[in-house]
Amino acid sequence: MSTTRPYSPGDRGPEPSGASGASEGGVPGSGESEEGGVSAGHAAVIGASGAAPSSPPASVSAPAGADTNAPEGTPGGAAAGGGGRQVRRLSFDDQSGVVPLARDFTRQALYAWGWLPSATADQRAAAEDVLLVVSELVTNACLHAEGPEELSITCEKKVIRLEVSDRGTGQPAPRTPHRAGRPGGHGMFIVQRLCLDWGVVRTPGVPGKRVWAELGAPG
Repeated sequence: MSTTRPYSPGDRGPEPSGASGASEGGVPGSGESEEGGVSAGHAAVIGASGAAPSSPPASVSAPAGADTNAPEGTPGGAAAGGGGRQVRRLSFDDQSGVVPLARDFTRQALYAWGWLPSATADQRAAAEDVLLVVSELVTNACLHAEGPEELSITCEKKVIRLEVSDRGTGQPAPRTPHRAGRPGGHGMFIVQRLCLDWGVVRTPGVPGKRVWAELGAPG
């Protein structure tokens, strides 16, 4: 298994193939893509103990068919990212509207892990950053990598790790030079600016890749 991180946060390398605006498949990028209504996905929740978790806050609107169980000991308003390692996975097999589906699934996880509801402006901004990065990673997979296969969300020690797997062969990287007024081409630039770290993992002999990004809780 190899991990490739083309540029450190803040660096801007040469314009690559596979960035959010320079396509793996020749499709120009467009920011977040709302692809239609939320459709059911196949979701899994893995707690630190491996036991079946309890239910999330009733206020969270869940995608139909998704496993909305929340880890025990993580009531709303608890310290963001506290407790042991928690993992949630969402399969996009035969799904449409994958961007809003991914956002709803991620929002449920943030409620379960205490990132939402937010008590301060910094906490609210951190949760919004997570949702934005999910949107960009999934959109990039839709535009340039034949669509996403799975979303994995891990919370451990106040860090959220997002992973989106796909079958694309291109190398995602921020489009450079970045021009704020240009339509499209901002996805991986946004990921680079908002995240603590990000990269690409490929497994020898296995088609596709996993694009991952990590964000930290405020304070």
